Amino acid sequence: MPAAYLIVDMQISDMEQYKKYMAEAPAAVAAAGGEYLVRGGRFETLEGDWEPARIAMLRFPSYEAAKNFYDAEQYRAARAKREGATTFFNMVLVEGVAAPV
Repeated sequence: MPAAYLIVDMQISDMEQYKKYMAEAPAAVAAAGGEYLVRGGRFETLEGDWEPARIAMLRFPSYEAAKNFYDAEQYRAARAKREGATTFFNMVLVEGVAAPV
């Protein structure tokens, strides 16, 4: 079963409010077997018109695990702490490729 990835593009408008989300989201990610691969950090657009504000990328053991994370009560509570902290928060779930046998 291939891993799955959550890719997030967000623009933080209230860092103090966003810190409340940041304090709770990692535990929800870990509880679902996920891990952060990217959380902010340096980036540049190499091709195309996409100019993200801030990127996060998370890996989960499967597509289903990522969906369960998103729908879990623990993450819903973390998301509630993010309200009013971002101008936008776009999240995409994508299934990875199966490892060659």
